[in-house]
Amino acid sequence: MTEIDRRVWLAGAGAILLAGRAAQAAEPVGTYDYLFLDLEDGQGMSPPKAYAEAVKARLPQVQAAGGEVLGLFTPQIGWVARQSALLVRWTPDAKGRDTEIAALMRGKAVRFAQRGKVAPTSRPTTADKPRAGGIYVHRWFVVENANVPEFLALSTEGWRDFETRFEANIFGLFTAERSILDRQKGVTRLLLITRYKDHGVWEASRDPSTAAMQAFQRRAAITKDTWNASTLLVPI
Repeated sequence: MTEIDRRVWLAGAGAILLAGRAAQAAEPVGTYDYLFLDLEDGQGMSPPKAYAEAVKARLPQVQAAGGEVLGLFTPQIGWVARQSALLVRWTPDAKGRDTEIAALMRGKAVRFAQRGKVAPTSRPTTADKPRAGGIYVHRWFVVENANVPEFLALSTEGWRDFETRFEANIFGLFTAERSILDRQKGVTRLLLITRYKDHGVWEASRDPSTAAMQAFQRRAAITKDTWNASTLLVPI
C-alpha cells in the first residue's frame, strides 16, 4: 500500500474522514458509504476511468446486495489528480454490504481507500440522485455535538435563499459515524455535497449580502473546522 503525503491527505479530507485508526472501533451509522480513494494507472487508462470500469463490472453484485452506486467524483480543486470519492447508497436491510464495500476498496487501480459510513439529514431522500453536469463541491464540517441541531437548522434556512438565487442545489448533508477521537472531543463531522453550474457560480454564491450567506455565516460561528474540494461527477 502506498502512503499518501499527510499534507495532501488532509487537503483531500481523507485523514479526518475517519480520524485515523481510532475510527475502526466506532459504531457504524447511516445507509451511505463514502469511499475516499487514492488511485493509480490501470493498464493504460486514467486512474478514474480504470476504477469506474471496475465499479461497473461489480454493479450486479452491489445491486444484489441492496446497494446503489450514485457516482464517482473526480478532482478539480482541492484533491490531487489521483484522488476520487465513490458514493454508495444501501437499503436498510442490505445483505452483504461490508463484502461489497471491501471489494470496491480493493478494486482495479486502487492504491488506498478510506471508508466513511454517513447518514443523510433532510437531504438526500431515497429517490435523489446526483444530476449530471456542473461541479460538485464536497465540504466537511466539524461541529460540537450540542450544536448539531442548530447547524442543521441554519443550513436549511440558508438553502431556501441559496437555491432560489444561484444555479446550484444541495444534493445532501450527511453526518459521519463518530470515531473514538470524535467521542473524546465531543464533535460530529458532517459532509455537504453541493452541485453548482460552474466555478463562477460557486464564487458568486459567497456574496456576503445575501440572506443565504448570512445564515451560513451564523453557521460558521459554531463550526470548529471545515475544508472542501470541487469535483466532477462520473455517472456509473
